[in-house]
Amino acid sequence: MSSQTTDSVTVYRVTGMTCGHCESAVTEEISALPGVVSVKAVAAAGQVTVTSAAPLDDEAVRAAVDEAGYELVGRD
Repeated sequence: MSSQTTDSVTVYRVTGMTCGHCESAVTEEISALPGVVSVKAVAAAGQVTVTSAAPLDDEAVRAAVDEAGYELVGRD
């Protein structure tokens, strides 16, 4: 029997990212949150896709994005 993962995938809208360095900064901060499996930030789209073991607290994600120097404006 194979095990199935039930990871949570959430796409956030983030303003202020303009380059690869921005993507790296946001990725690093969100990756440090407990339960995060992967993060893909795309500056051109202003989106960050987060895969986590369970749904994340939006305020924790907002704080991580703020720590990186950007602003979380919502979810897609």
